[in-house]
Amino acid sequence: MKSISLILILLFFTNFIPAQMSTSSPIIRQRPIKLDQKRIDLSLEYMKMHYGIIQKEPTIVPKMIVLHYTEGGTLESNIQYFKAPYLSSRPDLTDGSNLNVSAQFIIDRDGSIYQLLPSNFFARHTIGLNYCAIGVENIGGSKNPLTAAQVNANAYLIRYLSEKYPIEYLIGHSEYFIFRNTRLWKDKNPNYYTQKFDPGEEFMQQLRAKVQDLHLKNQP
Repeated sequence: MKSISLILILLFFTNFIPAQMSTSSPIIRQRPIKLDQKRIDLSLEYMKMHYGIIQKEPTIVPKMIVLHYTEGGTLESNIQYFKAPYLSSRPDLTDGSNLNVSAQFIIDRDGSIYQLLPSNFFARHTIGLNYCAIGVENIGGSKNPLTAAQVNANAYLIRYLSEKYPIEYLIGHSEYFIFRNTRLWKDKNPNYYTQKFDPGEEFMQQLRAKVQDLHLKNQP
């Protein structure tokens, strides 16, 4: 177990985003979620139960970026919520696993970007696609629309991740359902899904206009 933890710590530091890509690039701040044995075991259990994937470490090969909004709370309250390894106050998800929801990145309303997990570490954020998807949460919601600064910050992060990994798809959480019954959808429970509306159609249109040269797909 100690060797697994050491490997994951090394993975975390080798996957850090540089603090400053250029003088005009936003800073990427590190707010790491603790990679304790509980989270590791729960992640491995989720991967096996939902996708039939059996591995020694809960790592992924990212092919997709999924954008979300938090709907409520502040940056700090959401980070604190994600830190717990066990799920709480989400009865709609408890049948799926006790692993807490989380994301690899979270972006505040002023465009500040924070990394919570290594970009190739498994996170529970999008049913059916977690095994290949990087999740990006944005502070805001239906009553608190995402900002222009968040559009720019997401575009920057997407460009960075697309250079680092073989990213093929960029979707909003509301668009994930279209991947059901395709080769990318791996969840073994055909009835396990929820309806989502985040991060909003207008936000996705604005963002896609900024990264259209990357030619990322939004459907299978």
